[in-house]
Formats: sequence, C-alpha cells, structure tokens
Amino acid sequence: MVDWSSLNTVFLDMDGTLLDLHFDNHFWLEHLPARYAEHYDLHPQEAKDRLIPMIMAERGSLNWYCTDYWSERLSLDITGLKAEVGDRIGYRPHVTDFLDALRQAGLHSVIVTNCHPDPLALKLKRTGLDTRVDAIVSSHQLGKPKEDPSFWQDLQRVTPYQAESTLMVDDSFPVLESALAAGIAQCLAVLAPDSQQEAREQHPEIPCIHHFDEILPALRHRSPLPSGR
Repeated sequence: MVDWSSLNTVFLDMDGTLLDLHFDNHFWLEHLPARYAEHYDLHPQEAKDRLIPMIMAERGSLNWYCTDYWSERLSLDITGLKAEVGDRIGYRPHVTDFLDALRQAGLHSVIVTNCHPDPLALKLKRTGLDTRVDAIVSSHQLGKPKEDPSFWQDLQRVTPYQAESTLMVDDSFPVLESALAAGIAQCLAVLAPDSQQEAREQHPEIPCIHHFDEILPALRHRSPLPSGR
C-alpha cells in the first residue's frame, strides 16, 4: 500500500486525517447555523437554508477554508465561535502512534493543511500536534488551496521536497488527485475522517485506509534513514 523504503518526506493533511473531522463538520453544519440564527433572529432551519448553499458555493476555493472571509461575509467572529466548541477537537485513532513511528523511522513529516492560521492555532493549542511533526504549512501562506495543481510547485519554496520520494496522506480525493497530477509519487486516502459518520467508498485509483493501524506494522519495519540524508 505504501513503499516506505522509497520515502524521505511525508506530507500530512490535518482535518480528517490527523484530527477528527467531527469538529469541523459539527461547527459548519450545526453550531454556526445555530449562532447565525440567534444573531439574525432566524428560525434554525432558515439559517441553515441560507448558510449551507453559501458555504458550498465556495467549495474547493481558498475562501471555503478562510476564517477571515467568513467572518467578514457573515459579520460573525468565526474563530471565536469555533473556540466555543473547541472541546470537540481531537485526534483520530492511532494518529499519535503513527506520528511517533514516522519520527522513529527518520522520515520528514510536514502537515500541509488548508486550515486558516487562526483555527489552526486553536487546534494546535488543544492537541499539541505541532510538537509531533517537523513542520506545518497552511495553504493560506501560499494564497491557494491544495486543490490547485500549482500549489505543489509553490510549496517547494516553503518546504523543499523531492516529489519522487514523497507521500501525501489526505481525506480529500480532489487534493490527492491534485498531488498526483503534480508528480507526488505516492498518495494515500483516509476513508473515515469523521468519527460520527460512516466511512466513504474507496477511490478507484488511490490506495485507501480507514485508520493508521493498517499501515503501522510496515512503517515500523522500515529501517531508519542514515543521518545526513
């Protein structure tokens, strides 16, 4: 499923891959509509009927992920509202063991996320995830989402990598397809990003897992890279 012996770098999505997507889904589909309804004195269903199409229209763009954009458009403090349900932020199963195994194998681990820096800071404060990886890059630093094929070339400026020895792990099929088109050698899809929802169907061409325990044994058998790689 993964050729660990050929890798130097592992790019990791955050929401839905390392962290439970339940937090984000609950926020956008439940908590935000409820607070939007309160703020504008709407029936809860009317608030959803207004918000969901508005949000979905931005899917795949940087605005979809941009806290500043939604705060301005909705006249609400999105990061502050996210903090109200911050207790729902948490790791997906086996993630900490997987990250420890990457480090023990000598692989360079980089979180490559579409998450805006403000909610990213909230999630790092809650989880300490930044202490378990070598670097974190938000797509907002580059001004384009991971779905954009040119994102991966621009990423080289922030965190140089060799595409032929890189693995990308993500729960988004469009992101993985974008990475493959940009020359990333290996991609792996996560099928169960939200602990409160059923797993999705497999991608026809990209290897898929439900949880990291499926690939941990092979990773742990990988010999560490020599120093000075």
